[in-house]
Amino acid sequence: MLTFLRRRALTSLLPLLAVVLGVFVLARLTGNPAALYLPENATAEAREQFSAANGFDKPIWAQLIDYFAGVARLDFGTSLRTGEDAATMALRAFPATLQLAVVTMVLAIAVAIVVGCWAALRPNGLADRVSGMLSMTAASVPDFWLAILGIWVFAIILGVLPTSGVDAGGASWVLPIAVLMVRPAGVLTQVVRGAMISALGSPYVKVARAKGASEGRVVARHALKNAAPPALTVAGDLAVGLINGAVVVESIFGWPGIGKLMIDAILQRDFAVLQAAVALTAISIFVLNIAIDIGYALLDARVRNKAGAAA
Repeated sequence: MLTFLRRRALTSLLPLLAVVLGVFVLARLTGNPAALYLPENATAEAREQFSAANGFDKPIWAQLIDYFAGVARLDFGTSLRTGEDAATMALRAFPATLQLAVVTMVLAIAVAIVVGCWAALRPNGLADRVSGMLSMTAASVPDFWLAILGIWVFAIILGVLPTSGVDAGGASWVLPIAVLMVRPAGVLTQVVRGAMISALGSPYVKVARAKGASEGRVVARHALKNAAPPALTVAGDLAVGLINGAVVVESIFGWPGIGKLMIDAILQRDFAVLQAAVALTAISIFVLNIAIDIGYALLDARVRNKAGAAA
């Protein structure tokens, strides 16, 4: 298992380095920060002083070397806008995104298990057809469109939910979670349904039923356990997508997470903050993928055996 995890970690380092390099290059394509942080009538001398103070006067290759040297020390520099440490700003914003993603995935998984199992018990029945239509629709609707629709209906017309920010009562959580969970719930419902139909038709389920096991025990103890590995893999991919996809939804709802921080940093050409936010997101996805591999190995003995043979 340890050998398997080491190999998985090493194969993930190259994409992580590519992301770190890519954000450095793409950030500088947004333009010169001096155009935003200095007056339009600023002198050439003032612009040179600004560039020298922030290291922009160096050749691009020298800036890249300084950047990687800082990343190795987990030092991404300071924010051009606030003067605060960029890594600290990213770490402060990330828990809000993580909380949103965790709550969303827990609810999406719960809905998918209930609806997917219900549909799988009677394939091609009314419940299966209705749930299939709804889940396919949910999997296809863009998050930003749902967010705008939710604000229009529940905040503007009905006036029952806030449009942005985070309040103490929890009402501000409703729209972001509802919008973000629609697509994962739709996709996972289809996965759970397919896996459960296959599991319910397997020999070990027929044996359990022949021994007099109740339908609830058959579903929960036998079929669902064996249908979990493919659902876990898809859930992991969807969780990664939630962390990435929360950028747009957080901006729409003014959610103080890492996604909103990225958008603000791009608009303000705050290179250090953008680089820190993207690097933190990439590392979290890296860790999440490792955790998914561990969970998959715990659920599927074939993965454990393969890892043990490789060792």
